[in-house]
Amino acid sequence: MVWIICLLLIGGYLLGSIPSAVWIGRWFYRTDVREYGSHNAGATNTLRVLGRRAALPVFVIDAAKGYAAVMLAHFTDLQGDGLFFLKIGLTAAAILGHIFPLFAGFKGGKGVATMAGCMLAIAPIPMLLGLATFVIVLAVSHYVSLGSMTGGVLFPFYILLVDGFQPYKLLFGVLVAVVLLITHRKNIKRLREGMENKTYLFIRRPKS
Repeated sequence: MVWIICLLLIGGYLLGSIPSAVWIGRWFYRTDVREYGSHNAGATNTLRVLGRRAALPVFVIDAAKGYAAVMLAHFTDLQGDGLFFLKIGLTAAAILGHIFPLFAGFKGGKGVATMAGCMLAIAPIPMLLGLATFVIVLAVSHYVSLGSMTGGVLFPFYILLVDGFQPYKLLFGVLVAVVLLITHRKNIKRLREGMENKTYLFIRRPKS
């Protein structure tokens, strides 16, 4: 069983390493998004650099690879807490793969979309509530980072609201919130200084 779990964790990392933003940028736009904007290989930077048509498939693929990584846990006979902890391990592996992708020189993104896919696999309804929060905050503030952090911070509360007090699942929600805050340290600083870039997903960017 141990070697099966190790293989699954490697599989989760390899799934996370699929650099959708890099490949789509290079194949269809002859552009490496890591050379522009925030230099991250993620959906947000792809949106800023290449536009919505490129960013949407990047987001979908990144979320799908996180979801698929967690679902690898069902290739074992584990049940209950053992299955849950394996899913947490696969979540970590997929996010690690996105941040340090084997197939893109170990230079990836922050893993928000990938984490969202993992969250959907583990706590679907709380994750959808978090996604709704993200969309609302983005629509009002035009800050992707603020929307991501708000949805992430509220995620454990949504777990508590929907699933009740389940210690391990609640701990997962708290870890998600902490990871999102840590990976957005620079964004928090820019928000405080009024220097954070705005993203106009639903309306046209105002002319300066």
